Amino acid sequence: MSNLATDPLRDDDMVVVGKVVGPHGTGGLLRVVSFTHPAENLLRYVPWSFLRDGAWGEVAACPEGARRRDNGFLCRVDGVADRDAAAGLRGVLIGVPETALPEPETDEYYWRDLIGLDVVAVDGDRLGRVDNLMATGANDALVVSDGERERLIPFIESVVKDVDLGGSVIVVDWEEPV
Repeated sequence: MSNLATDPLRDDDMVVVGKVVGPHGTGGLLRVVSFTHPAENLLRYVPWSFLRDGAWGEVAACPEGARRRDNGFLCRVDGVADRDAAAGLRGVLIGVPETALPEPETDEYYWRDLIGLDVVAVDGDRLGRVDNLMATGANDALVVSDGERERLIPFIESVVKDVDLGGSVIVVDWEEPV
């Protein structure tokens, strides 16, 4: 079990925005995928840091030289000059300082801000805590666990009645499907 105080994925100063999926060619290009929406935002957020050996380390990314490729991007970063160096970064997460991200608009939230919030029905029943979120295609869904079961609750206006980040609670008008 991970200690949240020392878990680099729960670092309040860093936000995971992408991942290195492997090398491209022989000149040190990296194939990266974006976890941002839209995907091109990955290239706007700088400086990049790589999560290696459990610690974040800043790298000099050159997103202006990046180009779209399949479902990701090809990027070059300082210090990665050949295929072997690029291959050594396979699976490394890309993070940026939280300060690099724009403030969300009214009624918009970063997923990371919703994870860990309690979810309560409008009638007061506690449904659990947000473990994660997922994009379903039609809408995003809260993955809510009460320790015994997991529920997927649509994150849409007709269901989510209130998000209180300060109070750490999301109020939903949702009934268990039968």
